[in-house]
Amino acid sequence: MTLPTDAARAYTPITLGPLTLRNRFIKSATNEGMAKGGVPSKLLVEHHRRMAAGGAAMTTVAYCAISPDGRTFEDQVSLDEPSLPHLRALTDAVHREGAAACAQITHGGAFTFLPQLSTRYPLSASGGFNAAGVISGRLFKTEMTTADLARVADEFVVGARRAQAAGFDAVEIHMGHGYLLSQFVSPKYNRRRDAYGGSAAQRARYPAEVLSRVLDAVGRELAVTCKICVTEGFKGGATADDAIEVARVLEAAGAHLLVLSGGMNVESPWAIFGSNMPAAAVDVIENPVIKLATRMMRLWEPKIPFRELYFLEHSRRLRAAVKMPLAYLGGAKSVAGVEQAMHDGFDCVVMGRALIHDPQLINKFRDGVLTESGCTACNECVALMYTPGGTRCVLQTADDPGFDPALNRQPAAG
Repeated sequence: MTLPTDAARAYTPITLGPLTLRNRFIKSATNEGMAKGGVPSKLLVEHHRRMAAGGAAMTTVAYCAISPDGRTFEDQVSLDEPSLPHLRALTDAVHREGAAACAQITHGGAFTFLPQLSTRYPLSASGGFNAAGVISGRLFKTEMTTADLARVADEFVVGARRAQAAGFDAVEIHMGHGYLLSQFVSPKYNRRRDAYGGSAAQRARYPAEVLSRVLDAVGRELAVTCKICVTEGFKGGATADDAIEVARVLEAAGAHLLVLSGGMNVESPWAIFGSNMPAAAVDVIENPVIKLATRMMRLWEPKIPFRELYFLEHSRRLRAAVKMPLAYLGGAKSVAGVEQAMHDGFDCVVMGRALIHDPQLINKFRDGVLTESGCTACNECVALMYTPGGTRCVLQTADDPGFDPALNRQPAAG
C-alpha cells in the first residue's frame, strides 16, 4: 500500500533546533510507573526501547522531576545524580534502535501526593486554598516569591543539564495538565498582581523565562520543546484564545517545538484523554489515595465518547497563529488521522495509547500492515501505571515478550 501524500510526509526527517529526527512521529510522555522508589527500572528501558524499535523517531520519558519537591509521587524519576547511570542505560538502548530520547522535565507545584515536602505548603503561582490537595490533605498552597522563582528556574536548568549528561537528545518542559508551570498559565491558579499575573501573555512570562534559561544552558546541544494545553477543558480554565497568546510568547522565546495537549489532572482529566476512565480501571489502583481521588473525579466527569483527533479544532487555531514547529497530540490512531494532521500543517504527530497498545504501529502503518490502531481508548492503561507492573495495554496477550513485571523491580543499570 502506498501512503497518501501527507501521511508519507510524516516519514520524512525534521530538524528541531540542533536535533534532526528520522521521521515526524514522537512517542508522548505517558507516566509509566516504572521507577519504583524513583529509580528507573529495566522495564522502563524496555518500554522505550520498544517504542524506538517500532518506528518512533523520538520517545519521551514522562515526568522527570527537577527536584525532590517537584515530584507528584515517590515512584517517579528524579533528575538527580544517582539516576544518571540508569537513565543512560535507557538512552543508550533507544539510540541503538536509531531513535532519539527526550526527557520531560517538570515540577508538580501544588499538585503533589508526596508524604513530605521541604516547605509547609506546596509552591504554586498563587497561594490560598489548594483544590489539588483535597485528597492528599494539603489544603493550602504558597505563592512563589521572587527568590522561589529564581531557585526553581535554576532547578530546571540543572535538570536539563543532567538530562544531557544522561544522553538525552531533547528535553520537554511540561507547561500543561496542572503542574507548576501550568499553574502560572492557568487563570484558575494564577491570581498574581505582579508582572507574572494578568493577561495570558503575562501569565506565560515565568514559563517563558524558564524556557529561556534552559535554552541558554543546553539549547545548542539539545532540542528544547514545551508541552502546553490548547484548552484546559473546564469552566474558568484557559481557552484556545489563551493558548494562542502563550504559544506566541514561547515562539518569541525560541522554543524549538510546541507539543499541543489539553486538559487538567484535577479539574478535567477526561479532557486529557478525550474519553472517560472506566469504572473497572479504578479497581486496579493499589494506592488508596489515588484510588479515592480517581473515584471522586468520576462523580463529576461528563460522558465523553472518544473521537480521533479530539484536539484538532483547538490546535488548528494555534497552527494559524504561529509559524514555529507544532506537534499534534490528541487521539491520532490511524493513517487517515496522521494524514489529516499533516495536511493541516502540523510538523509532528505525537502518539501515546496507540503505541502502548502496539509499539510497532508506526512501522506497520509505513509497511501497509495496518491502517488503524486496535487501541479502543479504554484508558485502563492509564490506571495501570499505579500497579507493580506499570503501564501496559490490557488488550495485549499475557505472553507479550515486552511485558515482564519482574523487570520493574530491577534498576536499569543493575
